[in-house]
Amino acid sequence: MRLSSIVISASTFVAAAAVSLVAAKFAVGAIETASRTDVLGELDQEGLTWAEVDTNGLQVFLIGTAPDEAMRFRALSVAGRVVDAARVIDQMLVEEAEELAPPRFSIEILRNDAGVSVIGLVPTSTDRAALMDDFKAAVGEKDVIDLLESADFPAPQGWIAAVDFATSALRDLPRSKISVAADRVAITAMSDSEQVRVRLQTTLNRRKPDDLELDLDISAPRPVISPFSLRFVIDEEGARFDACSADTEAAREEILDAAMSAGLEGKSSCTLGLGTPSRRWGSAASIAIDSLAELGGGTLTFANADIQLQALEGTDEALFDRVVGELENALPGVFALKAVLPKPVDQSEEGPPEFTATLSPEGEVQLRGRLASEIARQTADSYARARFTSGAVYTAARLAENLPMDWSARTLAGIEVLSMLNNGSVTVQPDSVVVAGQTGNPDAKAQITSLLSSKLGDNESFDIRVEYVERLDPTLGIPKPEECPGLILEIIGDRKIAFEPGAATLDASAADIMDDLAELLKKCGEIPLEIGGHTDSQGREVMNQQLSQERAQAVLDALLQRRVPTRSYAVKGYGETQPIADNGTAEGREENRRIEFKLLAPEPEPAAADAASQDGTPAAEEEGATATEDAAAEPSATGETNNNGDTEAPAEGN
Repeated sequence: MRLSSIVISASTFVAAAAVSLVAAKFAVGAIETASRTDVLGELDQEGLTWAEVDTNGLQVFLIGTAPDEAMRFRALSVAGRVVDAARVIDQMLVEEAEELAPPRFSIEILRNDAGVSVIGLVPTSTDRAALMDDFKAAVGEKDVIDLLESADFPAPQGWIAAVDFATSALRDLPRSKISVAADRVAITAMSDSEQVRVRLQTTLNRRKPDDLELDLDISAPRPVISPFSLRFVIDEEGARFDACSADTEAAREEILDAAMSAGLEGKSSCTLGLGTPSRRWGSAASIAIDSLAELGGGTLTFANADIQLQALEGTDEALFDRVVGELENALPGVFALKAVLPKPVDQSEEGPPEFTATLSPEGEVQLRGRLASEIARQTADSYARARFTSGAVYTAARLAENLPMDWSARTLAGIEVLSMLNNGSVTVQPDSVVVAGQTGNPDAKAQITSLLSSKLGDNESFDIRVEYVERLDPTLGIPKPEECPGLILEIIGDRKIAFEPGAATLDASAADIMDDLAELLKKCGEIPLEIGGHTDSQGREVMNQQLSQERAQAVLDALLQRRVPTRSYAVKGYGETQPIADNGTAEGREENRRIEFKLLAPEPEPAAADAASQDGTPAAEEEGATATEDAAAEPSATGETNNNGDTEAPAEGN
């Protein structure tokens, strides 16, 4: 009985223990499932889908690879909100961090009258002290405020070249903002005039490295135009502006639209400026241009508020009266119109009086025609010598009677106009002035119109046939022909124009020097240049002459391939006939083997030859000077070459 009660008690305890174990197991499983589900749901809700959850009893394990440390910490925080943070076991990994990308290095340079401020981010390798010294040197020791930050990354490709270019540009830009990056420089600046603006743009574009993008925004103040001028011509050559001024963009568009309707072709523009006599300038000009077109041709000249309209000779008088009447009624009240219908001129047996002043490309001035008195002739000669080089003036004008009262004023105005050209002529007659020639000033027509209007009055008729030639424009930095040989010497320096041994084929090493020569000669334009080949005295004379000719031709062909305008170039092989050193020594023979560049002297103009003969001075032909002989006195550039293809440093002289 006693044993039975003990067994029963033990069995009861065992059964209770078993039930407790089963209950505990189910309880633990429920807790694990609930913890895993709740934590995983919260992680998904926060967007942390990369994290996985595992449980072992009360412990919650976070598994997975976090993008970075911040995301790993965030996952721990989210899990700690669901269960006790002490139960969370971190078994997460973190992705390896990628190499940091370098920042975008840039500099903003701000310059005004007070000094320079430099802001931006530069590589640590930048010598900031030296950079500040360069800026100070560029702006003349003015204050330079350094607001730069630095980052420890290598300088990007092109960075040094961009900073050097910006520093050099700073010298020419007293009021500017320059933004510098490794591949781009942006410049915003103010210039003193339109001519300075054009020169700056041309200079900066030529100076910039080839692989650098340059963004220029250089503005110039509007000029004061006095008198405010416009001159529009319709003749047998078509419609054209000799001068065009406008006060606003809208007025310019209105004037150009009227001109195109009247037959103007090609690109044309009006100078925007200050000084207009009326806000209705554009309207008045367009109405007058329409009237001139209705007449079928003639000349329209505005000088401030004074307008002269001159019809073509032979224009129907009834048409002329109607158009002029309508124009007078349509013009704003401030403008005064003078209309002229030319009549056939009665000419005397010797023709109308005429005075002609000519200017040659070499700067020689000739005065011919009729003048009223010896005093008038001396005055014209002295005035021309004051406007030009005194030794280059030749006066061959004769005295005549019955000239117009204002003849002296007209001739002096003609000489002044001639001084505004690079070459050309001015022909003065009683009822007209004809100006023809070339100039490097794009505003020359407008300036000539303004000068003649102010000097000769509103009733004057003049014809301006002036051509703008880019290579003559001093603001573009294009060298004069006589300067090119010296510049060729500078370009060649101590480098060598090499040929393959015993041949006329340029060696590959000559490519760089030919590229540099081509760039210079494109700026020189179509100048009369001779490329001469020379050898030493070794070998047969005929073979030397042939080799020198072929090598000179090879240089010409290389320039032609680089798109140099070679139409005015000549090629000549001199062989061994023009040594510049002793052929008895190796050094002398080496000097004699060369390529020479010579500027050929132009042929004398027939007019100049006639004038010289009249003055008693022998003409060039009479002196027996040929073009080649004249060229010997001109500057030349020499690149010396060996017969085996080597090239010596350039030597000055012929």
